[in-house]
Amino acid sequence: MTCTEFLAILDEVIDQSIAAETRAEIELHIKKCGHCEVVFNTTRKTIEIYRAHELYELPTDLRDRLHNAIMEKCKKSKGPCS
Repeated sequence: MTCTEFLAILDEVIDQSIAAETRAEIELHIKKCGHCEVVFNTTRKTIEIYRAHELYELPTDLRDRLHNAIMEKCKKSKGPCS
């Protein structure tokens, strides 16, 4: 299993709609490949949060810093900022 093959079937992996043999190959690949492990875990957790409709409130200082960083990046790229 390569990273490209893994990414091509990621949705099936998340939905657990793959054959047991393929699942074993994926689990082996994820154990060896930290990048694919992060992609898998992050994608799975994102879907879980979305399905649970959990909202996470960012701390005000973090939200403000993020907003300012986005606005600065937008200004540098001369994109539309509001």
